[in-house]
Amino acid sequence: MEKIILKEEKETLLIPLYGKAMESKKRNPLIRDIKGMEIIERIAYPFGKLHIPEKTNIMMSMRAAMLDRYAEAFIQQHPNSMCLHLGCGLDSRYMRIQEIGKAWIDVDFPEVIELRRKFYQETERYHMVGSSVTESAWIDHLSVEGESKLVIAEGLLMYLSEEEIFKLIARLREKIGPFTFIFDAYSNLTAKHAAKHPSLKKTGAEIKWGLDDERELTARLPNLVFQEERYFLDPVDLDKLSSGMRFMFRLSGHFRTARNAHRIMIFEVK
Repeated sequence: MEKIILKEEKETLLIPLYGKAMESKKRNPLIRDIKGMEIIERIAYPFGKLHIPEKTNIMMSMRAAMLDRYAEAFIQQHPNSMCLHLGCGLDSRYMRIQEIGKAWIDVDFPEVIELRRKFYQETERYHMVGSSVTESAWIDHLSVEGESKLVIAEGLLMYLSEEEIFKLIARLREKIGPFTFIFDAYSNLTAKHAAKHPSLKKTGAEIKWGLDDERELTARLPNLVFQEERYFLDPVDLDKLSSGMRFMFRLSGHFRTARNAHRIMIFEVK
């Protein structure tokens, strides 16, 4: 068993890891994360203390499944692509999708990547980088491959400040050129109250950023072009929920505040 010693925002990686593994045990799961199930069996950590509410786990599983489908479709359309998965934690996305393109790079804090290397092996096309995403050195040393680039940030940007996000986008654009950027975002209201969430309270992580309108980003970064928002209302996912949960999600979809509380954003960085 591997003993886990992670603090604050680093410890939050255990929430989606455990949540997806538990979802995978259902008869008709939103996501099938075989590697995640294997990892939690090999980690010495009191996962029960995370107290993940059912709705939160559904949202995390939906989010992961939606990002998986987007990444898979992107790589199918651009086989010679390069993907950067920022704040990867112990996630197995590159294994869940059918093809990873020319290069897939998972990035997270050095201590997270040190732990990750106990469960994943690098290959000619799959690589791991240990660094805070807000540092410059890892970007400077990136080996740029592929004709098209996809950058994924799942459960990450809300832990960064607005200035850190702007600088990250600008540095990546300077190094890798134009790219597609897909990430999940809280609304400002959700970000304000997220610290009260039972799972986050256990880790002590701080939520720093929320986004109500894409123009909050595009006004500061002229080369950032908004493409679309995706809400957690995909019929592919809703059909797998209980009738009560289906009703709740569909009802919330009629209210902008609830719909925007947590959603997926897609931009082109020109």
